[in-house]
Amino acid sequence: MEKGLLIVISGPSGTGKGTICKKVIENSTDLEVSVSATTRKPRIGEIDGVNYYFINEEDFKERINNNDFLEHAFVYGNYYGTPKSNIMNKLNAGISVILEIDIQGALKVRKSHDDGVFIFILPPSLQELQKRIVSRGTDSEKVISNRLKCTKEELEFAVEYDYVVLNDDLLEATDKVRKIIDVEKMKSHRNIDLVEQIKEEQTCTKYR
Repeated sequence: MEKGLLIVISGPSGTGKGTICKKVIENSTDLEVSVSATTRKPRIGEIDGVNYYFINEEDFKERINNNDFLEHAFVYGNYYGTPKSNIMNKLNAGISVILEIDIQGALKVRKSHDDGVFIFILPPSLQELQKRIVSRGTDSEKVISNRLKCTKEELEFAVEYDYVVLNDDLLEATDKVRKIIDVEKMKSHRNIDLVEQIKEEQTCTKYR
């Protein structure tokens, strides 16, 4: 059985990463989005275990000490991390997993999983990005100001990713991410076992 792909998607807050991830996995049986853990408080409508695993800081730090995270980072005043065991079990079962994580975490994952697929989501403009964040109505003015301040710094890291997708149109951006995943699945180094399997098949020795 071929292992699943580890797909890492990042980008500044408000670029639509979460929405793209949800649409990419629609009607898919071999692709899932990983649920991250965080110490931040749930936003209105968010559900524990669905959007995030919401845990307290003491519990999070204990899990860090136990090496329970594939990656973890301190972002915008809160801890975020990706539970390791769930990811590895899915990949070994042939299920591809999308990690929607911040840039700090993505760069850490790159060091330990250089065979992953790294995709950076771009906003159409900084003005549009600000409009999206404000329209969510979930963050204070201070938080919004801090996130916009960090955006230009975060954009500098786009070159560290394999692909850059502009989210000017949600459907087009989603389609591009799907195509990237399809292409990555067909790369030769991911299909060595399949090639060897076919090579080992017995050929027919009788001819008419």
